[in-house]
Amino acid sequence: MSAAVPRLDLHADPADLTRTLVDIPSVSGDEQLLADAVEQAVRGLGRYEVLRSGNAVLVRSDLGRPTRVLLAGHLDTVPIAGNVPSRTEGDVLHGCGTTDMKSGDAMLLHLLATLENPSRDLTVVFYDCEEIEHERNGLTRIEREHRDWLAADLAILGEPTDGKVEAGCQGTLAAWATVRGHRAHSARSWMGVNAIHGAADVLQRLASFPAREVDIDGCVYREGMNAVGITGGVAGNVIPDECRVRINFRFAPDRSAEQAVAVVRELLDGYEVEVVDVAAGALPGLSAPAAAEFVAAAGGTPSAKYGWTDVARFAALGIPAVNYGPGNPSLAHTREEHVSLTQIREMTETLRSFLA
Repeated sequence: MSAAVPRLDLHADPADLTRTLVDIPSVSGDEQLLADAVEQAVRGLGRYEVLRSGNAVLVRSDLGRPTRVLLAGHLDTVPIAGNVPSRTEGDVLHGCGTTDMKSGDAMLLHLLATLENPSRDLTVVFYDCEEIEHERNGLTRIEREHRDWLAADLAILGEPTDGKVEAGCQGTLAAWATVRGHRAHSARSWMGVNAIHGAADVLQRLASFPAREVDIDGCVYREGMNAVGITGGVAGNVIPDECRVRINFRFAPDRSAEQAVAVVRELLDGYEVEVVDVAAGALPGLSAPAAAEFVAAAGGTPSAKYGWTDVARFAALGIPAVNYGPGNPSLAHTREEHVSLTQIREMTETLRSFLA
């Protein structure tokens, strides 16, 4: 028997709406109940075109405005770590997804219900499976099957930015570097070549990588290349003949994915390098008129987004995109995840003033 669909009051205080969303579990791949609730609520408004795609809900207006702004938020969270249901302490709401990013979703849902006569047409996308692999990400499916729904002059993602505008994002690359050796009995170690010991050179090269700081449109992106895992060893009495080092490279958006791969291969020349995943970053695009207007409306100097977000997808489609949502991004995916209720309300009103 399926669970009853929870009722969402989109006219409620967006801080209260956040609490309601957090208390509907929606770990990646299990967003149906929340998606059903969102779909039911936005259809109930009666003034938007609504499309359901898997566990994503797409909403748009058709008012004939000269510009269109796309707002997006993912419905899924990382696995719950004993932090659902939510709890409130003063101005702080604790719980899984409070920061990443149900407070952002609440902000967008509340605006859909309460924004009167917007100066821009709106497309709002609530999508599934952002926290897991690229192919399962709802935006991958939407781009493939409903590309016309992603057309816009500006995209704003409700990812947590702690009240700031974070523009663009870093690219990310994952790779394995393999060090070869020669097996031998550990009692006669001189007859072999220890691959784990040989990995010291790989680690030293990574530790010495000259990380660039790149200023683009006033946003400074800092690169980093790091070992994030290591595996090797055969048995307690065997000199290992193979050691593999897992590498993560966060690169500035002025590099293409191909250029990032070349950087890693050049740094680790002489070793086997297997690139297992790479995603280009996104340039800030703040010179675009709609982006510049939003930065001015948000009343602050934009900063670079450290980490990869789906703004990169929109940048690849030629749409300037920024991140703007409640919550400290450093708290995302932690047991201690929490958000300021005041910040949710204030950011909602800032976004309202821009769209109105």
